[in-house]
Amino acid sequence: MRPPTPREQFPQWSDDGTDGNENVNNVIEIINVSKIYGEDDSEVRALDDISLTIAEGDFVTIMGSSGSGKSTLMNILGCLDVPTKGTYRLDGIDVATLRENDLADLRNTRIGFIFQSFNLLRRTSAVRNVEVPLAYAGVPRRERRTLAIKALTAVGLGQRADHQPSQLSGGQMQRVAVARALVTNPAMVLADEPTGNLDSASTADVIRLLEELNAEGRTIVWITHEDEVAKHSKRRIVLVDGKIKSDDRVVGVRDLPPMYSPNQSPDQSHSPQSAHQAV
Repeated sequence: MRPPTPREQFPQWSDDGTDGNENVNNVIEIINVSKIYGEDDSEVRALDDISLTIAEGDFVTIMGSSGSGKSTLMNILGCLDVPTKGTYRLDGIDVATLRENDLADLRNTRIGFIFQSFNLLRRTSAVRNVEVPLAYAGVPRRERRTLAIKALTAVGLGQRADHQPSQLSGGQMQRVAVARALVTNPAMVLADEPTGNLDSASTADVIRLLEELNAEGRTIVWITHEDEVAKHSKRRIVLVDGKIKSDDRVVGVRDLPPMYSPNQSPDQSHSPQSAHQAV
């Protein structure tokens, strides 16, 4: 039994109150989103009226220095926080309409998280670590193991399914984390500095793995400050002071249509401010 899609799990919600056929190719829609802390003279705008869409099958890196708003945006994309203003739709579902339990279900089944620190259960085998989101999704134990083994095999660790994290290298532990992120067949893989604790060889290994997954049609959103990582993506977004400073498409990387704001039609889409050669 596979985990349900969001439209199966939450049939009462469509994209925008219509018949559910619009924007089906956009995994992410952020529309005029702000995140504000404090008020009056102490007000801080961690995000300041930003809009963007991310299409199914894209590979996007979100970059910015400390205080740029990239961590705040990641938390909103991952349904770990909510915007003060604006709209966020994930896979066609307006997350503001969800009750807390439904939001937790959506987060568990439709977002595959990969963290810098792996976040693996230390004394638990690789396969049991990968099974965790399936357990929360209510998948029966036997089917959980089958799906988890399949996910580990997909990232090259099928032979290490019974190894505990202490028996794996840093790169292998991150591969287990990638398998855990993929096992529910999420709408989006959200990676937060996943190579931050890895050496250069393991970093290249994880980048190559995510490129392969993206080539298979997976949507990847990667939060990073590393240019070396960003140049492997199809699109890079740079945040400064809570605003989008640049939003550039990489030239020659598996074609997708030009980006456009939710407030624009495709005919009005802006040209990238700069282009980067694909690696």
